[in-house]
Amino acid sequence: MTRVTQAAAAAGTSGPVRVYRFTRLIAHVVLGLLISAFVFPWVGKKRQLRIIRWWSKGMLATMAVKVTVHGRHPPASHPTLLVSNHVSWLDVWVILSVHPVRFVAKSDIAAWPLAGWLVKQAGTIFIERARRSDTARINQRIADVMARPEAVAVFPEGTTTDGTQLRAFHASLFQPALSPGARLAAAAIRYPLRDGSPNVDASYAGDRSLLQSIRLILAQRVVRAELHFLGYVDPAGKTRRELADESRAIIARGLGPWAHRSQHGTAAGRPAVTP
Repeated sequence: MTRVTQAAAAAGTSGPVRVYRFTRLIAHVVLGLLISAFVFPWVGKKRQLRIIRWWSKGMLATMAVKVTVHGRHPPASHPTLLVSNHVSWLDVWVILSVHPVRFVAKSDIAAWPLAGWLVKQAGTIFIERARRSDTARINQRIADVMARPEAVAVFPEGTTTDGTQLRAFHASLFQPALSPGARLAAAAIRYPLRDGSPNVDASYAGDRSLLQSIRLILAQRVVRAELHFLGYVDPAGKTRRELADESRAIIARGLGPWAHRSQHGTAAGRPAVTP
């Protein structure tokens, strides 16, 4: 038995249960599309954020994901750049179920049928990673959103890992944290098994497709997720690279031994956000 399937096999669900969960997942996504089309145009931003949090909790429930939160998340009313490690497409819903933020994602996702439209309605900021010149535009867009004020979340590794490694952070997206009055907050996400070891079946890494990832998650009775809010990084007098390195060091300490294991993440083309 390979390492990839050990967790699912150890605490697996039956075929009918997996089919039931998958049906609920599809129904929940359709519900999100209907809400985005017929409710969002008629309600204010605060109401939209409450709906997104409710929908995200429902999304995790359909996948039997149990979230444990450690620490206090940043105030929603303060301009904040939240940075975190990136393990799974579940990361987005784990964060949104606790804290209202807007994410930065690859522009390719915007072209996805139905799902791309749903992500747009959630206020996602899209970046063209193949164009280095697009970074300045995105940084300005993030700064504008934070000035409202709203929180923006980024995954500065630029890719996912299997949860046993923390890659180098790209410094370019830390520019908005240098804006006057802005805060830089750090968070760490872990998916532990009952014995405390990493649940690699919860990750979206390597050559694993989205469908394969969903199947592995649905095969588990419970997926445990931990969201650790690790406090702030003071940007005063620091460069983007210094902020990136300091944020990474804080998140590495939050992940503990998991951040120091030698494993491979996905290729750079893997989407940063999966609806």
